[in-house]
Formats: sequence, C-alpha cells, structure tokens
Amino acid sequence: MREQWNTRAGFVLATIGCAAGLGNIWRFSYVAGENGGAAFLLIYVLCVAILGVPLMLGEFCIGRRTQADAVASFQKGTLRRGWAAAGWLMAVVSFVFLSYYAVIAGWAYKYFVDYLTGAAARMESGTLTDHFGAFVADPLEPVFWQFVVVALTVTVVAAGIKRGIESVNKVLMPLLGVIVIVLAVYALSLDGACAGLAFLFRPDWKALAQPGVYLAALGQAFFSLGIGAGALLTYGSYTTCDQKLAPAAVTVASGDTLFAIVAGIAIFPAVFALGLDPAQGPTLAFVTLPEVFNILPAGRLFAIAFFVLLGLAALTSSVSMLEVPCAVLMRRLRWSRKRGALVIGVAAFLAGVPSALGFGMWREIGVFGMGILQTIDVIASSIVLPVGGLLIALFVGWTWSGEEALRVAGISGDHVARAWLLLLRFIAPCLILLILLGLLVA
Repeated sequence: MREQWNTRAGFVLATIGCAAGLGNIWRFSYVAGENGGAAFLLIYVLCVAILGVPLMLGEFCIGRRTQADAVASFQKGTLRRGWAAAGWLMAVVSFVFLSYYAVIAGWAYKYFVDYLTGAAARMESGTLTDHFGAFVADPLEPVFWQFVVVALTVTVVAAGIKRGIESVNKVLMPLLGVIVIVLAVYALSLDGACAGLAFLFRPDWKALAQPGVYLAALGQAFFSLGIGAGALLTYGSYTTCDQKLAPAAVTVASGDTLFAIVAGIAIFPAVFALGLDPAQGPTLAFVTLPEVFNILPAGRLFAIAFFVLLGLAALTSSVSMLEVPCAVLMRRLRWSRKRGALVIGVAAFLAGVPSALGFGMWREIGVFGMGILQTIDVIASSIVLPVGGLLIALFVGWTWSGEEALRVAGISGDHVARAWLLLLRFIAPCLILLILLGLLVA
C-alpha cells in the first residue's frame, strides 16, 4: 500500500519545506542583490503568481491522479507514448540538485559549528574572503560537510513519509518561521536599516529594461518553488482524495515567497547598515554576512541563528530532492525505502564531490568562465527546471481534457477554472519559451 500524509497540515508544511530552502535564503539574497533588489523582487512575485501557482497546482495534479512516482505518473497519466521521459528528466534533475545542493548546505553546517564552538571568533574583519576561500579550497573539509548533509537527508527519507518527512517538517518549519522573523526584527533595529528596506522594496524602474533581471527572476521562482523537479508531483501523490490541491498550491507558494521576503528583510538591512555591497554573488551569506556578524552587537548569536536557519531549511529541501528518485527506484526495482534512500544518497554524494572540490583542486574545470557548481546550478535552475515547467503545462493542459484537469485540481468556480486553464495552456508555455529563447540569445 502506498504511503500517504497523515494530515493536510503535514502535507502543506512538508511542501513548504520542500520549497523553502537555500533558494529562499542563500540564493534569493544574492540573486536579488545582483539584480537591483526591488525591481527583481517585483518580477519574482509576478513570476510566482502567473507561473508558479498554476504550474505548482498542475504538478500536484499529476501525482494525485495516478498516486505514483514521477515516471509512472507520466506513463499512466496519458495514452500517448513518450511522456515517461518527462518523469525521468525530473528524477534525474532532482538527483543532480541534491548532489550540489548538499555541498552548499554543508558550508552552512560548517559555519554554524564554527560560530557555536567559538572558532569563528578568530575570523577577523577583512580576512573573511580568504577564510572562506581556504575552506572551500580544502580537499577534505567541504566533502566532509557535504557527507553530513547527505547522511541526515538519507536518515529522514529512510524513516518514511509520516514518521520521517512529515514529522521533521512539522517541527522544523514553525521553528524556521520563528527564527527568520526574529532575525528580521533584529536587523530592522539597526541604524541605517532603512537603506536596506529601500533596496528591497523601492524599485529602480530602469532595471526593468534589463533582460537579465527577468531571466534571474524566472530561474529563482522555479528554483525556490521546486517546480519541474518532480518533488511537488511526488508529494502530491501522497495526498488523499479529500485534500484540496488548489488551496494548498496557493498556501505553499505564498508561504515560500513570504519566507524569502522576510529572509531578505533579515539580510539587506544589516548589509546596508554597515555599508557593505549586497551584490556579492554566491558568497554573500558566507563572506559579507560574517563581516556583519563581526560588528553587530551579539553578532555571534545572530550568526548561530542565521546558520541554523540556513542549515535546517536546506535539510527540508534536500529531503524532497532525495524522495523523487527514491520513489522511482522503490517501484521499479521493488526496493525497500531504506535501501532506495541509501543507494541514491551514496550516488548523490559521489556525484557531488566534483562540486565540493570545484573551488580547490578542480577550480579550472567549468564552462563560460564558471566553476563546476555554478555551471550545474545555472543549467539546472535556469534551463532544466523551466523545461520541466513547460512539460507540466503541456501535459496537464493539453493531454488531459479541461474537465479532467479541473476535477483532479478540485476547482469548481467558473472564473477560477477558466483563469487556471488559460494560464496553464497558453500563458505559461509562451512565457517560458520566450524567456528560454532570451536566455539562449543572451
């Protein structure tokens, strides 16, 4: 018998945990910093509303309709052959995400331990770039912390849906909400915090003329919500028939977006209060913010709370990434959950080692001037995920009848039904294709 969520709240919290991870804190902060702050945020919110919610609901529906893993859901969801490839694409991309996601999460665990033990006290202002560079260039330490993250992820997934994934998210998601709110309140109390709020909420309209801002916002929306990676489909397959999918999709997308915005409020006021540059790229959380922690009153406590937030948020998302290929192998090879989680976990760890070493002994490897980890991140989040979103829109919007799609989604209102089908069948595919074309041209 296929596992199911114990409660609707458990499903919603687990799905928010799937979405709310490094993408909302580490990635959102540096991508927003690189793309003008408020202008990027405006486009990002529009992408979530116009593309994110309809596609998230569509992905939920695919899993709900067949009560199966990503590959089987596409196979059983239509009589047309070839759609199983879409499920395999999602299983593979989830595996790839986990491989390098665990590397970045490992950085957060390393910094948390350093601040907790007091080792970070030896990091003086002005030397933090060198400290971070020495850490990621080390041939062993990044791999060790990557292993810690993968081991924790395997442990949670092996425990099952109710006792593992749902139970962990019921505890961690409220805890993460409290931590991020406390950090935001503290950041707002700093002198000069208004500049950070202005950066995040007062748009520079000239930035809207830059195509790169739209590409970044789309990539961030897909990465943050996890659309097109099969996790939402897989989580949707564990729902019962009485759990309504449309309200869940709105709740999850809203919660995920709010989490990212509050995280931005926790980060940018502190960065601007100390006159630092928000456009630091991926090192914002590991170089710029530690500079802030060194200067702030009670900065060590602020740092511990921040890296706890970052590490736990990463865990809830990495669990969903492992669950997608694990569910596929459990069905196809008739493996136990523990065996599937362990095998995929070991494989993801080994696949992620090049990303872990990509800042040290393998730093010369990459394309277009990017290292291994950044290359994989750009391809996966800016290309493969939007392609996955496009496949979801085409599958639900065009291989299913409108009546069937609405029945599975649980939508009854005429206006809402027409709006969802319009977005799913026409607007979402056209926007995704335009933005992908723009990426190729850029």
